[in-house]
This record gives sequence, structure tokens and C-alpha cells, in this order.
Amino acid sequence: MAPTADIEDEIKDEKNPPPLDEDDIALLKTYGLGPYSTSIKKAEKEIKEMAKKINDLCGIKESDTGLAAPSQWDLVSDKQMMQEEQPLQVARCTKIISPNTEDAKYVINVKQIAKFVVGLGDKVSPTDIEEGMRVGVDRNKYQIQIPLPPKIDPSVTMMTVEEKPDVTYNDVGGCKEQIEKMREVVELPMLHPEKFVKLGIDPPKGVLCYGPPGTGKTLLARAVANRTDACFIRVIGSELVQKYVGEGARMVRELFQMARSKKACIVFFDEVDAIGGARFDDGVGGDNEVQRTMLEIVNQLDGFDARGNIKVLMATNRPDTLDPALLRPGRLDRKVEFGLPDLESRTQIFKIHTRTMNCERDIRFELLARLCPNSTGADIRSVCTEAGMYAIRARRKTVTEKDFLDAVNKVIKGYQKFSATPKYMVYN
Repeated sequence: MAPTADIEDEIKDEKNPPPLDEDDIALLKTYGLGPYSTSIKKAEKEIKEMAKKINDLCGIKESDTGLAAPSQWDLVSDKQMMQEEQPLQVARCTKIISPNTEDAKYVINVKQIAKFVVGLGDKVSPTDIEEGMRVGVDRNKYQIQIPLPPKIDPSVTMMTVEEKPDVTYNDVGGCKEQIEKMREVVELPMLHPEKFVKLGIDPPKGVLCYGPPGTGKTLLARAVANRTDACFIRVIGSELVQKYVGEGARMVRELFQMARSKKACIVFFDEVDAIGGARFDDGVGGDNEVQRTMLEIVNQLDGFDARGNIKVLMATNRPDTLDPALLRPGRLDRKVEFGLPDLESRTQIFKIHTRTMNCERDIRFELLARLCPNSTGADIRSVCTEAGMYAIRARRKTVTEKDFLDAVNKVIKGYQKFSATPKYMVYN
């Protein structure tokens, strides 16, 4: 009887084996393991984590050059690809046949070769290409591969002032009235266009600044450039005088084309009498090209095409020589004269120029201003520089009032014959 009971118990045990404890499990885990298995597994796990970390960093971190990490470069295939790529030709898309359809074709004009009707390349979508646009085409099938920006002469692009000048309205002394007039024309329409819309008038488009040399015409233009966020293009009149016929006029056209592409733009013509002189015939035809350039400016200022949001500033010290067509309202609405500063203005200019200087206290700037009659802002600046030179010569670290008096004697009295103010008074 007993043996059968034992057999039954064994069968029960087989069906419900006792649970393994921790020691048994550890023993089972050691089966089939070599002496280094655990350390190898640990190392493999670490390598995996490290590789993932490196991949994450490579994906996220932008390199300075915009290139992939050097370990991922394939220079051989890159070189081969570059050798296989053909250079493109520049053409102009003159017409689009059946636009906005799948079988649209493009008429292109390759300069000095011929006209072709072509399709699009793989990398260009039909919305990228417009009529009259410059495009890059391949040399085999003449397919359009890339749209190109409009052609603007680099010498014109260089005229844009990239960095804002560090001159503010506070640095322009003695021109309170002129600053007000300039701000009305340039800043108001840009900052508060709704005022003009309510009244139903067009804001003034152009300003002519005229006055003797050294009264702050260019300085005020620099302050305007600092103040407004508009694109500022600075042109010196003589830059537009070119060697070949029609070149100057083309530069003016491209200049205004570039200005129209900006949201708001200020074009500043300095020394405009270089190209804006009154028309005359000298019988030789020497000045014809300059006159053509001036006529192109006249046309761009108020011609057939809308001018857009472009303000034009011009500066000259010979307003009597300018052409009447250039000066008429509609082209240059405002004429602002920069006269010689009065006593109060001269005192203010002295204070502006000595602001950064190491001067003694209680210098009587009004007295100095009285000693400089009929002098311009540039003269006063020269006086301040000369006073500094006297202090350096005497090996002092501060500028005294006597230095200023000596400088006034030297600059205002001594350089009288070089002054351009009397000449300006005669001409104008």
C-alpha cells in the first residue's frame, strides 16, 4: 500500500514542481556561459549606447561650415558627381506656351545663339518660372534647370549702405528747422502713412538739400539712414558718369529697379551737380552722355512707371547749375536750405564736438561762437581739432580756453582765403 502512495506523491510533485529560489536561478544562468560572457555583454551594451549618442549629436549639431562630419564624407563619389555635372548657360525665358497645364513649353532666348522651345528640368517647378525671367539651361537639351535672380550690376548693388551710420539727430547741430522738414518728408510717410491716406494727399517724394559746403547736408542724410529701417542707397553723382554710351542711364535704371524691389527705400544722391547740370550744347557733344544720365534720373523720379515707396534725397552746393526739369515739384517737392549757423547754433555745434573731448570746465563756448562769424559746422569742428593739437603740443592732458582761442585765430582768420562760403554767396 505504501509504495503506491509514494508514487502518487511523486506524480503530484511533477505536476506542481516547487518554485525556484534565487540561488537556483543564478545557478541556471551560469549554464552555457564562458568566463567573460558578462563583461562582453556589458561592453556591447555600452557601445550601443555610445553609437546612439554619437548619431544623435551628429544629427542635431549644426557644423560651422554646414557640412556633415568628416567621418561621413565620401570624397570620391562627390568628385565624380562634380565632374559629371555640366555648367549651365544663362538664357532668358521670353514666353510661356500654354501655361498652367501639364504640357507647358517655354520659349528661351540664349544670347548670340538662338531661340529654343524647351521643357523644364527635374529640379524646377512650373511656378518658379515667369515670363521675362533669367534662367539657367543645360547645354544638351536646353532644359530649364534653375531660375536666376534679375541681373543688377554689382557696382549698383555695392551702393546699398549695409551698416547703419552711427550719426544721430543729436549730432547734427544748428539745423533744427532743416531736421524737422526732413523728418516730415522721410519719416512721417514711412511711420504714419495713414495720416496721408486720411487727408487724401500723396506724401512728398523728394528733397533737395542745398547750402555752402560744411553745413551738414551729408551728415543729416547719415542721421536719416541711422533712424529709418528702410534700405538706404547712397550714390555719388560722379559714379554715374561712365565711359560708354548708355551705361550711366542703365545704372540709374538698375538702381531704381533694385530700390523698387525693397519694401521701403531711400536713395541719396550726393554731389548731384556732377550729373544734374542744366542742359546746354557746347557744339562738341562732350556733355551729352552726362545729360542722358540726368534725363534717365528725371524719368525715373516722375516718369511713366510708378515710383513706389522710394524717397529721394539730393545734396548739392551749386543749386543754380541744376536743370529745371530735375527741380520741378513732383520730382523734388522740397528744397531745404542749409544756411550758415547762427550764434546759438554755433554754440551748440561747439558743445557737440567737445562732448567727447577732455576739456577744462567753464569754457565760454558762446564767446568762441562769437569769434567765428560766418563759419560752418565743418570750420567749428576744425577749430576743436586744432585746439586739441595745441594741447598735445604743450603736452597737456586737457584742452584750455586759450587753446580754443589760438585755434580760432589759426582756422577762422588764417584760412579765410580757403573758405568756400563767399564763393557760394556769389554763385547763388
